[in-house]
Amino acid sequence: MSSLQALLVSTGAVTLAEIGDKTQLLALLLAARYRRPWPIAWGILVATLVNHALSAWLGAEIARWLSPALLRWLVAGSFLAVALWTLKPDALDEDRTALPARGAFIATTVAFFLAEIGDKTQVATVLMAARYEPLWQVIAGTTLGMLIANLPVVWLGHRFADRLPLRLARTLAALAFLLLALWVAWHGVG
Repeated sequence: MSSLQALLVSTGAVTLAEIGDKTQLLALLLAARYRRPWPIAWGILVATLVNHALSAWLGAEIARWLSPALLRWLVAGSFLAVALWTLKPDALDEDRTALPARGAFIATTVAFFLAEIGDKTQVATVLMAARYEPLWQVIAGTTLGMLIANLPVVWLGHRFADRLPLRLARTLAALAFLLLALWVAWHGVG
């Protein structure tokens, strides 16, 4: 079980953090505009893999540069900040709704990659890569979490999103990040 810890923690944390996130709204917008779920699903996968691989690499590099004590408190504090950030509902920025008219796959790939820059799940990916090894499990887990949270929105559309208890989901995600912060503060990063 401990050999899959990075994969399981990364999947669970990102799945919870994505509920109600702007990327779910983006998935809904893309599904409504293009009505082609498979190219949208592939676009989400490609964009997330690239974005989260770069983020995980950055997290691993940060972990190498910092002393274990400093890294411990930075990661714990960052998880606490992400927990608080998770409580804030997201909304699509007006600028992000103007999608290129080149096709569902390209539009999804570009839009999801850009939407993830600086997003809480990208920050969480950096943090988990600084905390967990092997790195491929963090990348696979955060990508899987994005897919678990976003693909149902693509296929089930507006009806699914209207029935989702977003406040409860954000609260559970915040609690998960708070627990991660406490775990790292108590046990350290290594």
